[in-house]
Amino acid sequence: MRRPARKRLDARKAADPRAVREAAFAQLARRDFASGELIRKLALQGYDPAVSAATVAELTSERYIDDARFSENYVAYHAHRGEGPIRIEARLKACGLSAELIDTALATVADWRLRAQAVRVRKFGLEPPETWPEKARQARFLQCRGFSSDHIRAALGTDFNLDD
Repeated sequence: MRRPARKRLDARKAADPRAVREAAFAQLARRDFASGELIRKLALQGYDPAVSAATVAELTSERYIDDARFSENYVAYHAHRGEGPIRIEARLKACGLSAELIDTALATVADWRLRAQAVRVRKFGLEPPETWPEKARQARFLQCRGFSSDHIRAALGTDFNLDD
């Protein structure tokens, strides 16, 4: 079943700062956004990109939008869901956040190695993998989740080496 086509905004409404502000608040009422992400979302809805950028800058100065808060909440939520720092970093970069903000947010997680081990235990159980095919399967799982090779080695045990 296809979604109905979205109505096109008239030129006056698309360039009206008040209409853009209302649309931005409608989006922010649903969830938190990074500033770059919200600008793109408003542009997709048909609002003027320059007016959208000015409105988002205004909302940022009023602290309705806070990229640091967004990145910290994003990292906490996705780390709790079992995702690793590589995957989270890629998604935050796609939201248009700076590397400095991303690194600061990723540093809030206490220990990614323990997090990788917890994800492995939750998926595969307490027993460490015995055979190489099983170790490889668990390593691929953790790699797809976004954990680095160091995190995977720590989660699978000291005798596992990805470089062999």
